[in-house]
Order: sequence, then structure tokens, then C-alpha cells
Amino acid sequence: MNIISTENAPKALGPYSQAIKAGGFVWCSGQIPIDPAVNAVTATTIEAQTRQAITNLRNVLEAAGSGLDKVVKTTVFISDMNNFAALNAVYAELFGDTKPARSCVEVARLPKDVMVEIEAVAAE
Repeated sequence: MNIISTENAPKALGPYSQAIKAGGFVWCSGQIPIDPAVNAVTATTIEAQTRQAITNLRNVLEAAGSGLDKVVKTTVFISDMNNFAALNAVYAELFGDTKPARSCVEVARLPKDVMVEIEAVAAE
């Protein structure tokens, strides 16, 4: 089991790793739209927050030697299901032809009161 850490994604907000490599997979913790350059949430729309969350996820995956094209499953947490279509548009753009299995659930609240959090499992 290997702990994955990169400066190109937000530091963990608690006692967990950005990702763990184990058993041929990369298990990524949920990424929220913190801009790691300023260590703050700067995006204010669901589209921009989704783009930043997936960028953070991509950076963690790349630090592990993987990538968005190797993601097999994501779980998306969204604060308002009315934003589902807008989230999907950005998600489809950034994942391209890769269409991992996915769950999407509306939640009451997310860390830092963001609109979206995305976690993933990818092949190495």
C-alpha cells in the first residue's frame, strides 16, 4: 500500500490521504474545488467548481501514475440536484470518451460549503 500526495491538489482537510495505491488500483479521496495555488475555494459556479474538483482529481491520479482515462468508478456528491445538468456537461467534457461507472447523490452539506465533491477509483 502506497500513500499518494501531491502539491498540485489541496492538502487533506483531516486525517486521510489524497489517495492510496493498492491492489493495482488508485483509491482517491473526495476532491473539492479548492484551488491549491491559493489554498481556497475561488470558483463560484457549479461549472467552475466541477472543473476545479476534477482538475484536482486528475492531479492526484497523475501523481499516482494513473489518469482520468483509467478511472473505473466515481462518486459525485452534489449540494443541489438542480445543478445536475450543468455538472454533467463539465464532467462529460473533462472525462471525454472515458465513461466510468458513477453514483451521484445530493447531500445536505459539503466541506467548506462547496457545491460538489468527487471521489474516484482508477486502475494504476
